[in-house]
Amino acid sequence: MPTVSVGRDRLFAAIGKTYTDEEFEDLCFRFGIELDDITTEKAIIRKEKHLGDDDVSTDEEEIIYKIEVPANRYDLLCLEGLAQALRVFEGFEQIPTYTLADVHRDSMLKMHVKPETSSVRPFVVCAVLRGVNFNEARYNSFIDLQDRLHQNICRRRTLVAIGTHDLDTIQGPFTYEALSPEQINFVPLKQVKKFRADELMEFYKSDLKLKKFLHIIAESPVFPVIYDSKRTVLSLPPIINGAHSAISLKTKNVFIECTATDLTKAKIVLNTMVTMFSVYCEKKYEVEPVEVVYSDGKSYVCPDLSLYDVDVPLSYINNTIGVSLEADEVTHLLKKMQLHAKKSDLVDDHCNVSVSVPPTRSDILHPCDVMEDVAIAFGYNEIAKRVPPRMPAPVKPLPLNELTDLIRSEIAMNGFTEVLNWILCSRRDDPSATVVIQNPRSADCEVVRSSLMPGILKTVGHNKDHRKPIKVVFEAGDVVILSDTNDVGAVNHRQLAALHCGANAGFEIIHSLIDRVMEVVGTPFVTVGDNSGYYIQRADNPEFLSGRQASIVYKGQLIGTFGIVHPEILNKFDIPDPCSYMELNIEIFL
Repeated sequence: MPTVSVGRDRLFAAIGKTYTDEEFEDLCFRFGIELDDITTEKAIIRKEKHLGDDDVSTDEEEIIYKIEVPANRYDLLCLEGLAQALRVFEGFEQIPTYTLADVHRDSMLKMHVKPETSSVRPFVVCAVLRGVNFNEARYNSFIDLQDRLHQNICRRRTLVAIGTHDLDTIQGPFTYEALSPEQINFVPLKQVKKFRADELMEFYKSDLKLKKFLHIIAESPVFPVIYDSKRTVLSLPPIINGAHSAISLKTKNVFIECTATDLTKAKIVLNTMVTMFSVYCEKKYEVEPVEVVYSDGKSYVCPDLSLYDVDVPLSYINNTIGVSLEADEVTHLLKKMQLHAKKSDLVDDHCNVSVSVPPTRSDILHPCDVMEDVAIAFGYNEIAKRVPPRMPAPVKPLPLNELTDLIRSEIAMNGFTEVLNWILCSRRDDPSATVVIQNPRSADCEVVRSSLMPGILKTVGHNKDHRKPIKVVFEAGDVVILSDTNDVGAVNHRQLAALHCGANAGFEIIHSLIDRVMEVVGTPFVTVGDNSGYYIQRADNPEFLSGRQASIVYKGQLIGTFGIVHPEILNKFDIPDPCSYMELNIEIFL
C-alpha cells in the first residue's frame, strides 16, 4: 500500500485541530489508514545518505508523518485529500460539492484530437483550474500528487500520463497529434536547448528518472505531442513537458491534460487532480471544463464531476457487518466517509440506502464498498464488542491440496526434507519458461517457472558443502505454462520433484521413491502399453544423461521423467557431485 509523507504541523493546520501522536494514530486507525512512522526530513536525509546524527543539523526539524493509505484511495495521496477526508470524518466540515464553471460550449477551451494518435495513445482528457493560489508547500504537494498517481493508478505512465501547464503562457485551441520524431522540436522542461524528439530519447537514456518511461513510445513510428494554437509544444507524453508552459509559484491558471491508453483511468486521474487542488482556486471547488473534439466529429466535455448513484439494501449491510444498524445511523456513517446517503423508500418491505458517490471516491464500485465504509466509520472495535464470539465455519481443503499433503508426508517419512522455492525465477535459470513478467523488479523475477528443477538445483548448489549424500531435497508446488484453452492464456500444474546428490548419482533411490509415491496413490506397476496403471519407458531429454533416464507413463499419459542429471546442467548451478532427479505431475491422480 502507498505511503504518503506529510508535514505534521501543516496537516494539523489543514484539519483545523492539533493532536498528540497517540491521538492521531488512533484517528488514523478509526478512519482505516495507518500512521506508519514519525520522522523528520533531516532524519530521512541521514538515512538515505548513511550519515550519522551529528552530520546534519537537527535545529528546528519539521516532523514528518508517514501515513499508509489504501491503494485504491487516490484521493488520499496528498495532504489536501487527507486533510479534507479527516475533516469530514471528524465532523468539522460537510462533504464538498464540486461544480463545473458555467461556460458555454462555444466558449470552452478545446482539445482537437488527430486520428494518428489512435496508434500510440488514443485518449486525452483536460481541465482548467482558474485563480489558483500557490505557495511553496502547495506547489510541492501538487507536483508530488502527480508523481504518486504516475506510480500508482497510471502504472508508471503506461496507462496515463499527466501534463500540467501555465495557461497564461499558451493559447488555445490545442491539438493532440502523433508525428514522426524528426518533426517534433521543442525545449523540454528544465532545459534551455531545443531538441528533436528522437534526440531527446537518446538524451534521456542517461536520466535516472525519465529513462524508465522511454520504452513506452520508443518503438512507435510516431510520438504523441500536444500543441497550442501557435504550434508551441506543451508536452511529449508520457516523457516530458515543454519548458515554455512550465508551472511555477506565480502560476494562477493551470491547464491539465492527461493522455492515456485507458480512458476510464484517465478520467479518474483528472478528477483526482482537479478535486484535490480546486480548494485553492479563487472560486473554491469550481473547475473549468474543456471540450475534447475528435476528427470524426465526436466530442465530450471533461472533467465529469457528476455524482453516480447506487442503492444498497440495509439488510445486506447489517448481515455482512454482523450488527443491526438503523437506516439513519447508516446514512450518518456514510456521510463521515464523504458519501452522500439517504434512506430510500421501502421496496417489498425492504429498506434501501441510496448512496451518491462524489468524483473523489472512484474506489466505490459495488455495494460491498459501501458496506466496508459503514464498517470503518462504525469502528471495527465496536463491531467486535457487539458481535458474539463464534467458531468459524469449517473449511474443507481442496482435493488437490489434500493429495499434495499426503504425498509430502510420505516423502518426508522416507528421509527427504522439503524445500520451498519462489515461483518466479531468472530466465537464465529456466530458459524454457514461456510466461514472462512484463516489468520484473529484479533479474531473479523475470519468468514464472515451468519446472521445479531450477529451484531445486539452485538450492543444492547453495548447499554443496553439506555432508553427502544430500537426499533431502523435494518440493511439491505449482509451475505455469501457456494454454490456449484457458481464458487467461496460462495454466497452473501441481508438480512433485525430488533430487539425490552424493558420491554416486543414486538413480535407484529416486526410482524407488517414484514406486513409493505410486503405491501411496494406489497405482500398480504394469507392463508397457497397459493403461490400468503406470510404467516407465526410455526417454531422451537433454537435461539427463542419455541411457540413464526414463519417462513415467500413467494410464497412457506421460506425467513425468526421471534420470541422472547431465553434468553440463550441474555445472551451471555449480554442483560438483552427480545427481538423480525426478519430476511428475500429481494433479493427474485426482
